[in-house]
Amino acid sequence: MSEPGAPRVVPVPDNSLGLNVLVTGGSGPSGIAVARALYRAGFRVSTVGSDRTRIHAAARQAGDGVTPLVCDLADLADVQALRKTLTDTAGTMDGVIHLVGGWRGAKGIPDQSDADWDFLERGAITTLRNVSRVFYGDLAAAGTGRFAMVSSTAVDKPTAATASYVAAKAAAETWTLAMAEGLARTATDEGTALRGAAVVLVVKALVDAELRKAHPERTFPGATDVEDLAAAVVGLFSRPAAELNGRRLLLTP
Repeated sequence: MSEPGAPRVVPVPDNSLGLNVLVTGGSGPSGIAVARALYRAGFRVSTVGSDRTRIHAAARQAGDGVTPLVCDLADLADVQALRKTLTDTAGTMDGVIHLVGGWRGAKGIPDQSDADWDFLERGAITTLRNVSRVFYGDLAAAGTGRFAMVSSTAVDKPTAATASYVAAKAAAETWTLAMAEGLARTATDEGTALRGAAVVLVVKALVDAELRKAHPERTFPGATDVEDLAAAVVGLFSRPAAELNGRRLLLTP
């Protein structure tokens, strides 16, 4: 592993040139790192965010060729319009990297608020459902279709304080694994080799260079640097679908 926060040397997949990848949640540190790594590896990258100013600034950080788009991913009609825009301008998608989520916690079960649940359901579940339903056909038809979401190790050890958060993450994971079954079943029904894969990338927490700089007193034990997440995402396109589909890949150090 390289120095924390430093750009990783990522092998360029043989099939990367010209493949279209959509990075949702592209305004945050993880979205910037993933978009940058994919762009440098030869992919055609589009990023999506809900705030025009932020997503355009993030795309500039990721690379001059990264295309920023604005969409409310919790609105199915808006996501359908997003796909039409992408299809008309870039073509169908070969990969979707879903980095939308959020965090809410509490003291225990009684104070898990409806407001926090609504926020987590919208960010972690509804956006993923919409994106996967709209782009599923693209990924199933692609030669190397890849769908990935980021989940948390907290799902394996849920606590009362994190009940809403882990429940939302678990639901998103289950939906993603159902996608994996669908991709496998389609290949079986068609009598073809499995080409697409839906994957869950599991981290304890994510950290980036700016966060380390802001908190030099902290060591962030067990956290995954966003640059390592980015390298793992690029690597998904080099591995056979059969090795990935339906897998939970642990990315903790």
